[in-house]
Amino acid sequence: MAQSSEAQERRGAREADAAVQHELAASEPADEPRSAGPGAAEGGAPASGAAGEEGRDEGDAGAGGEAPSAPLESLSLRDGPIPHAPIPPVAAPWRSYKEILANLAQRVLEAQRPLRILQALRWEADVEEQFLRSKQRELPRVTYSDDLGFDPEAKRREIEEILRDAERELGKRDRLGQILRATADEYRKVVSMLLGRGTKAFYTLSRELYGSPKDKLPDGKTSVRDMGFVLYDLLTAIGGERLGPPQQREITAAMAALELNARFDRFFGGASIRVQVDDSLLADAAAGSDYVKIRSGAMFSKSDVDILEAHEGWVHVATSLNGQAQPVARWLAKGPPRTTAVQEGLAVLVEILTFRSTPRRAKKLNDRILAVDKAEDGASFLDVFEWYRTEGYEEEECFQNARRVFRGGVLAGGAPFTKDACYCKGIVLNYAFMRAAIQHDRAMLIPFLFVGKVAHEDVPVLHAHVTDGIVRPPPYLPPMFDDMNGLAIWICYSSFFSRLGGTAIAEHYGRMLEH
Repeated sequence: MAQSSEAQERRGAREADAAVQHELAASEPADEPRSAGPGAAEGGAPASGAAGEEGRDEGDAGAGGEAPSAPLESLSLRDGPIPHAPIPPVAAPWRSYKEILANLAQRVLEAQRPLRILQALRWEADVEEQFLRSKQRELPRVTYSDDLGFDPEAKRREIEEILRDAERELGKRDRLGQILRATADEYRKVVSMLLGRGTKAFYTLSRELYGSPKDKLPDGKTSVRDMGFVLYDLLTAIGGERLGPPQQREITAAMAALELNARFDRFFGGASIRVQVDDSLLADAAAGSDYVKIRSGAMFSKSDVDILEAHEGWVHVATSLNGQAQPVARWLAKGPPRTTAVQEGLAVLVEILTFRSTPRRAKKLNDRILAVDKAEDGASFLDVFEWYRTEGYEEEECFQNARRVFRGGVLAGGAPFTKDACYCKGIVLNYAFMRAAIQHDRAMLIPFLFVGKVAHEDVPVLHAHVTDGIVRPPPYLPPMFDDMNGLAIWICYSSFFSRLGGTAIAEHYGRMLEH
C-alpha cells in the first residue's frame, strides 16, 4: 500500500533517530558503566525506591523507549556519560515523568467525576413515610434509578484504557504509578458495584472495596467486630453518666451554616468555603471539595456544631483542598474507597483530640460496626431498626441509621453496604500509624495523612516526592498536626498508661469509691 509523503518522512525520522542512538551506544567505552537511567544506581546496583525491588521489568518501557522514572529515583552522583534524551513520540515533543504522571492523574479525575456513590444509593423521601405507615412491620420498598448519570460500559472502557496507558507509560513497578492505578482500578469496581444495587453482587464488591467487620486488623488476630464489642461495653457503661451540662438541640440548620461559615473563613483564610443548607440531604451534614452541606430541618447543639467544624471542615474539606493544590499528583483531590478508613478515622480522631466528641457520639459511630455485622449475618432492615430502638435511639434516628447500612444492599439481610465499618477501624489504624511514625523517628510523615485522600501505604511514597516537586506539603492542617509536640506527648502517655496496669490501679480506686 502506498504511503503518504508525510508518513514516509516520519518513518525516516524514526530510523535516523534509531541510527544515532545506536552509534552513540556503540561509542561508549566497554568498561565504563552506563549513566543512570531509570532505576539505575552507583556501580550498576539497583537503586532503592522504585528501582531494585521496585525496578521495572524488561517489558515495562513505554512506546518509543524506556519509561521515564521519578526524578530522584533515577539520580546518581557518579560521573558517567551524558544520558540520552528519551526518543519522543512521532510529531510530538518529549514528555517528562511529571508531565506523564500529571496527565494520567487528570484523566483519572475526569473519569471519576460522574461516579457519585451516595447519590446513586439514596432513597426517596416517601420510603420512610411508607415504612412508618406500615408501623415498622414491612420492609421499606426501595427502587433505584436506572440512570446513573453515565454509561457504565463506556466508563469501564475509559478506566481500563487509563490503566493500560499508566502501566505502559510508567511501568508496572513505579511506586506513584501503582497508587494511581490502584485508585483507577477502584473506580472501575465502583461502577460494577453501583450496577449491582439491590443484589448480593453489590455487597460482594462493597466488602472488597470498604472491608467488613469480620476483617482482621494488622495484628492478624483482632477483628474489627472484636474491637466494636469492646467499645460497646466501655461506651455503654458510661453512656448514662452526667458528664457535663445537657446539650440542647436548638440551633437551626441556617444558624449552624452561618456559624460554620465564619469559623471556616478564619481557618481557611483566602480559600472560599461554602456552608449551605440542603433540603435533599439524608445525613445531617456532608462535605464536598469546597463546601459543606447541612440538612434542612435538622437541629443542632453547640457540641454538634463544634464536631462539624473539626470533622467536615478540618479534615474532609481540608484534605480535598490540599489534594487540589497538587500540580502533579492530582488524583489526591478525590477519595476512592481505599482511602475511606484514613479519612473517616482522621475526622473522628480529630474530634477526640480536640475534646469535641462525646460518649453518645462515639457510641453512635461504634454501633455502625455492629449494625453492619448483624446485617452481614442475616439481620434484615426490620431487625437492625429494632436493635437501634433497643439501644435508646429515637425512631427517626433508628430509620436513618438502618438506612445507612442497607442503602444499595439487600433489605432482607445478608448483603449490606459495609462502608460504615470504616469509622472506628480508621481511628485505631490512624492512631497506630502515628504512634509508629513517632517511635521510628518518622513524625514528618504524619501531616501527609492530610496531603489529600490517601491510604496509609501511600504516605511514605508521597513524602519521598516532596523534594522533586511531584508532591506539595499540605497547606491546611488541624492545629495539633501543625505542631505535633502535644500529639507526641499524648501518644507517649497513652502508651505509658496502658503498660502501667491501668485496670488493676483503676480497680483499687473503684473499691475506694464504693465506700
